[in-house]
Amino acid sequence: MPLLMLMLMLMLMLLLMLTSTTGALAQVELLPPMAAGQVSVSGLSSGGYMAVQFEVAFSATVRGAGIIAGGPYFCAQGSVYTATTRCSCTSDIFACRVHPGGTRIADLIVLTDWFAADGAIDPPEGLASHKVWLLSGSVDSVVPQPVMTDLYNYYRHYMAASQIVYRRMLPAEHALPTDQYGNPCAHLGSPYLNNCTYDAAGQLLQWIYGPLLPRNSGPPAGHVLAFLQSEFLPFPTLHGMATVGYLYLPKSCEDSAGAGCRLHVAFHGCLQDIDSIGTTFIDHAGYNAWADSNRLIILYPQASAIAPNPEACWDWFAYDDARYALKSGHQMAAIKRMVDRLTGVQPATSTSPSRCRPDRCI
Repeated sequence: MPLLMLMLMLMLMLLLMLTSTTGALAQVELLPPMAAGQVSVSGLSSGGYMAVQFEVAFSATVRGAGIIAGGPYFCAQGSVYTATTRCSCTSDIFACRVHPGGTRIADLIVLTDWFAADGAIDPPEGLASHKVWLLSGSVDSVVPQPVMTDLYNYYRHYMAASQIVYRRMLPAEHALPTDQYGNPCAHLGSPYLNNCTYDAAGQLLQWIYGPLLPRNSGPPAGHVLAFLQSEFLPFPTLHGMATVGYLYLPKSCEDSAGAGCRLHVAFHGCLQDIDSIGTTFIDHAGYNAWADSNRLIILYPQASAIAPNPEACWDWFAYDDARYALKSGHQMAAIKRMVDRLTGVQPATSTSPSRCRPDRCI
């Protein structure tokens, strides 16, 4: 059997397996072209790191970010050891070395500016107009508060304090806080959604976009669309991304093809992907109810587990790509293509290669 035919058959079998386990999400489509605007991002844990990366690298596209249990841009500097001992406490081998200033913010600022001067990311001056919302649970044992405080200080180099909200008194473990779903607030464990009687999704969206209409308190008025991520990154499962991603589309935005709507990208954390917890993050993180009443389109890209990334984290420490934090990184570029499709932007046909040094990119 020709190799190409075999690969197509394997992809079809994978799609059939995916759609047979997702119930109402059985129909997998292409991501529709839309005309949304005012792009923002948010995320938890590895999703928080990914949201920071995306916001900084594409600061001319994004207008704001909400980060829960994340850290400064390029914190890991391509090192798993640094990622798991300085930027989080997740190493099973080495002791946690998190402490105030331990992420070496001065170095990260120099690297940010250097990447921008090289054209590998947008000029960081664009961050000055962003609105940033940060939350660090006071009992978070995975990404302790010193890491988030370093993130706050990183942002302060590029924007005024008035542009940033930093919440750090909520007694939450490592999870996205909600006000109506999940484990007890101080619990650590799947699905990493904790009922803290605090609506983090609503708080961050209202900080980024300003006052919003009350969220929908009834059944969802929109619908979840499953789409092929492989359209935006060939063979995504080789790069830590799932074949299928998800989009929450309010009816008003569907009817207008996105005109007059805003786009928010919500990055799940490690072990919050479809294979790990089904649609729990999509259904219960809290974004969709606000989307219904405020003409917000919510993009839920999906990471997936691969050998060097068994917990389906986003690439914030170079498990797939030495350019992971740059505009040309596999996952970064794929998500930017999704954003371009949903905002009606014609994507660039080519990207100049970065000239970053090996000791800075790997």
